[in-house]
Amino acid sequence: MKSYGRLLVFVVVIIIALVGSIAALSALASAAPIPRDKDKEKEHEGKNVDSGSFSVFQNGHRVGTETFSIYQTNAGSVIQSEFKTEHTPPDVQTSELHLTASGDMHRYEWKELSPEQAQSVVLPNEDFLNQKWSSGVGDKEHEQPYLLPPSTMILDDYFFIHREVLAWRYLASACKQDRGQVQCPLKQRAQMGTLNPHQHASAVVSVEFLGREKVNLKSGPQDLLKLELKNESGTWQLWLDDQFKVMRMTIIGENTEVLRD
Repeated sequence: MKSYGRLLVFVVVIIIALVGSIAALSALASAAPIPRDKDKEKEHEGKNVDSGSFSVFQNGHRVGTETFSIYQTNAGSVIQSEFKTEHTPPDVQTSELHLTASGDMHRYEWKELSPEQAQSVVLPNEDFLNQKWSSGVGDKEHEQPYLLPPSTMILDDYFFIHREVLAWRYLASACKQDRGQVQCPLKQRAQMGTLNPHQHASAVVSVEFLGREKVNLKSGPQDLLKLELKNESGTWQLWLDDQFKVMRMTIIGENTEVLRD
């Protein structure tokens, strides 16, 4: 993976030339260490650089909703998400991902709120990652180290906003700005290390820019950037607007579609 320092330069160029204000990519560029508990209230006093919800469809039927927010503050940035299924009562899970100024992970926390109660935390420990989790009330705490660097990206189940974060990392490291447009190499794959805490498994994800494509959305047709993410478990395709926000995702061969509301 290329130096994250290049991300800072790219973000400044993109913001000045294309966006004109703090937008999606700046959330990563200005990320800082996670605040301590006594600073919790300050986390949400900053600028909201992206927020909204994704509707998840399988075989044309809505099966869940992810509501997310990315805040940028003087103290740092935090990516929050809540996933709910559509059935009653719903299954509910939440996650929080914090990144350091260098783009490394500082903390990742997942909780299951319903129907059971469970939690998991991933923290960097020098040159590797360490996960602790419990599966419910009365369950003892489990622990597992991973020989992975803190630069590893989190791609957890049910939290689609993590794929937007990975897309930002790719755009910043593999692409450039030319004449006011984002220019990415076609048919050239970049590889990124990822961790799926739910599955206790790491994987290398290859990311490829597929050009621009007109997509029909609820708001009408839009000309979007198209990326493809591929690993051993499957292939994702992502469509992003010119503010680098994911508008649509699909999983190839699984009849699964994710749409920004």
